[in-house]
Amino acid sequence: MFIEKIPFIGEIMSLGTAVVWAYAVILFKKSGETVHPIGLNLFKNLLAVILLIPTLIIIGQDLYRDIPAIDYAYIFISGILGIGLADTFFFHCLNKLGAGLTAIVDCLYSPFVIFFSYLLLDETLTLIQFGGLFLIISAVLTATYEKQENGLTKRNIIIGLAYGVIAMLLTGLGIVLVKPVLNHEPLLWVTELRLLGGVVVLLLILLFNPKRKAVLKSVYKGGIRLSTVGGSFMGAYVAMILWLGGMKYTQTSIAAALNQTSNIFIFIFAYFILKEKLNIQRSIGIGLAVIGAFLVTFG
Repeated sequence: MFIEKIPFIGEIMSLGTAVVWAYAVILFKKSGETVHPIGLNLFKNLLAVILLIPTLIIIGQDLYRDIPAIDYAYIFISGILGIGLADTFFFHCLNKLGAGLTAIVDCLYSPFVIFFSYLLLDETLTLIQFGGLFLIISAVLTATYEKQENGLTKRNIIIGLAYGVIAMLLTGLGIVLVKPVLNHEPLLWVTELRLLGGVVVLLLILLFNPKRKAVLKSVYKGGIRLSTVGGSFMGAYVAMILWLGGMKYTQTSIAAALNQTSNIFIFIFAYFILKEKLNIQRSIGIGLAVIGAFLVTFG
């Protein structure tokens, strides 16, 4: 494909992911004020699945490929963990902590990618990377150790942190699982199957959720919000393609580092758009977290 001939296309797509995802997070925060995390995640994934079908047809990509069953399994499991479950936990974290603090917790993404790459892809870890992990953990503790303010109670912080850590762990595991398949299969086709895996697990969760009607009703009650549609389009369709493209066309560690810059953009967008407070404590936290993420990636 011609896209492979563009210099640094993997790096460009990874950095583009950071900007697009950051703005999508701001929209998701606005949408999350009324839409349940499960409903929001299901809506964004369904929208992306629907949009990708004509996209695949337009570019002449087959909807079915004759590949080993194990590859299909890796793609679906990756989608279940990294999209269906991880993004739901992420939205819970976003609702509890706000975009600014969530951006700091999100810096755990790189350590988890590197950790699972070490376990599953035989990549190595260094002392510098462990030092980076220490910085990220310190950043999270520094930024979240706040007095009760604007409804941000200790309970919300603890629960939000738990949601965030689980979200980053599942996201990291999901992308590392699908990395070997991405090396030899079409990007958009893999993206579509991952999203389908996410949709399937969310539908199963809803099926056994006694409050499923309320969850679904939260999506369209009073009309579907522009922030829900915009966040879903940018976060699940555009950012997903760019994210996997970055992982496909450059090294996992480099892509992860550039993806991590989204935390800076989220922090900035949260201040200017959501009017979330910006203090020295949070500024130090985001600084330590980003430095730590880069040490983990390049150490």
